[in-house]
Amino acid sequence: MKVKLIYSREVVEKPILANVVLRAGVPINILEARVNAQKGELIVSILADEDKIKEVLNLFREAGVQVQEFAETLRIDWDKCIACGACVSPCPTGALRFKEDWSIKFDDEKCIACKICVTACPVRAISIP
Repeated sequence: MKVKLIYSREVVEKPILANVVLRAGVPINILEARVNAQKGELIVSILADEDKIKEVLNLFREAGVQVQEFAETLRIDWDKCIACGACVSPCPTGALRFKEDWSIKFDDEKCIACKICVTACPVRAISIP
C-alpha cells in the first residue's frame, strides 16, 4: 500500500519513520521525500498484510504524522491513449514504459503520483483520481 506521510514542524526532526519500522517490524520503502526544517512529505510503500498496515498507520498517527492513503495513484483511459510515449520519458520512476510491442505499460507499484505524465499526455488520457 502507498501512503503520503505529512510531518508538521513539531515532529519533522523526530526519527518517527525509524521508530515505526523498529516497532512494527515492517519494511517501509521511501518512494519520494521532500523534507526541510519546517515540514516533511514522504510517499512510502508499505509491504505487509492488512492488519500490519493498520498497525503501521496507527503508529504514524500516534506520533503526530498525518497519513493520506492512496486508493488509486493514476488512471489511464486506454481508449484515448495513442501510445505516443510522451509520458514515458518524463516519468521519474519508470512506472510508465514501452513494452516490446511499443504499447504502454503502467506499473502501479512504481508510481508516486507526481503528475508529470498527466501534463505530458497530449490527448489527456492520464488523470489522477
